[in-house]
Amino acid sequence: MMKITHIITLIFVFFQFSIIAQDMDSTDSKKMVLITKNNGGEFIGEIISDDGREILLMTTTIGKIYINKSDISGITLVDEKSTYIIGGEFRAEGPFTTRYFFTNNSLPIKKKEHYAMIQLYGPEFHFSVSENLSLGVMASWIASPIALASKLYLGSFGNSTHFSAGTIIANSGYIEQGKIFGGLHWLTMTKGDRMKNISFSAGYGYIVDNAGLFFGNRQNKTQDAMVISFAGITPVGKKASLIFDSMIISNKKDNPNHGRTNTSSWWIFNGTNYNTTDREITNTTLIMMPSLRVNQSYEKAFQISLAGVIRIDNSKMEGYNTSSFPVPTISWLRKF
Repeated sequence: MMKITHIITLIFVFFQFSIIAQDMDSTDSKKMVLITKNNGGEFIGEIISDDGREILLMTTTIGKIYINKSDISGITLVDEKSTYIIGGEFRAEGPFTTRYFFTNNSLPIKKKEHYAMIQLYGPEFHFSVSENLSLGVMASWIASPIALASKLYLGSFGNSTHFSAGTIIANSGYIEQGKIFGGLHWLTMTKGDRMKNISFSAGYGYIVDNAGLFFGNRQNKTQDAMVISFAGITPVGKKASLIFDSMIISNKKDNPNHGRTNTSSWWIFNGTNYNTTDREITNTTLIMMPSLRVNQSYEKAFQISLAGVIRIDNSKMEGYNTSSFPVPTISWLRKF
């Protein structure tokens, strides 16, 4: 009798552990997912059952729905801690959260969330190589000039302050037989998360013109500059984000009017207007890029920008020489 009691007790304990294990498995399996349909529709919720033909999903807005698996183009795990609830719905981060319009923040590209960005002037492709390193290729539509980019995530201070280092190396390609090349190297600090953040970047850029295309026949073939950037992004509604991007570029160049005398005909007509005393002229270029990004789906987005360029230099004798012009543009982003 005691043996039977022991056996029953052991069986009971076994089943108790089995039930607990099943509960733990079912609890672990109840993860938030983003289901993308072939027609672009998206549903976020927990998968309750999957019979191989259709999925029963408990959505965050309309309750339980059945979705035919033949209508599904992708299923992506969603981290609830990294989503925003807007209008009662979860908004997933998406694969483009490391990018503003032109610059980027410190956060690394997630694994398997490589993306392409199609600009009016040419394409870009960015790849996640590891958890902290990404590489990219940028070019014009004629494949010249062409540039290689890299970004290394350096770590964080707390949960919301992140740091990275980036580099772009460019060459003119078959234009001028590759005799023109340059680079941009920078550090970035980002405050916030992937959906909502601000960033400050500072770096050094240069261009070497061995072809004489930009600098003529002057002896110094190199032009360098200090570059700083302020940028930020914030979600607006269920699909859109407001982006502000900017770059301030400051450099010095040789003054072509240095040393001109009042005996020349040029001086008679122009000399009183131009700076002839300083050997170098300081140029400052401000590029502002307010933008709107619209996520068409988890894997697709487009953005428009009403960019403007302002140039200021001290080439005039009195005051500053200022010019400005708008650069409206549009681009498309795709995850691959």
